[in-house]
Amino acid sequence: MKVGFARVSTQEQDLKIQLSKLNEFGCEKIFKGKQSGASIKNEEKLKELIDFIREGDEVIVTRLDRLGRSLKSILDAIDNIHKKGACLNIIDGSLNTNNENPFSNAMINLCGVFAQLERDLIKVRTAEGRAEAKASGKHLGRMPALNDKQAKELYQAKLDGESISALARKYDVSRATVHRTIEKINTI
Repeated sequence: MKVGFARVSTQEQDLKIQLSKLNEFGCEKIFKGKQSGASIKNEEKLKELIDFIREGDEVIVTRLDRLGRSLKSILDAIDNIHKKGACLNIIDGSLNTNNENPFSNAMINLCGVFAQLERDLIKVRTAEGRAEAKASGKHLGRMPALNDKQAKELYQAKLDGESISALARKYDVSRATVHRTIEKINTI
């Protein structure tokens, strides 16, 4: 039986391309999810797949890094697939582990190393981009619910006796935001 595994890292990403390729490849069952390859949820999805497959099955993925984000997790997944008597077929990498030859094993390890390298390079580039943005004074993260002027007005209104609930309604923010804003101004 051909069993597919599709994964994207975030809820905003789309599984359509992977699912289409897996269907074209003749997968009879597809395990899919929107979770990071480094997450517990990915391990759970992989466990579901491993529990499902039987001897002689073929696990199909579009790319090797769909199995996980670290070399260890990818190699563990491959090892577990092989322990069940199944093989792994990677569409984009043209790699099939249905024969246990040294070249096939070397290619799996090399692909895993490059998947890990790609992940590490993404981390480095992201950290560099954040550092550069921070150095140039750009705001990182979510924008504040209130600008500085609104925060000062809110604080003054609280000092004048307005309730937290009334302030939350007036500025269209949560009560927690009102509390945080007051605390932040108090610490300045």
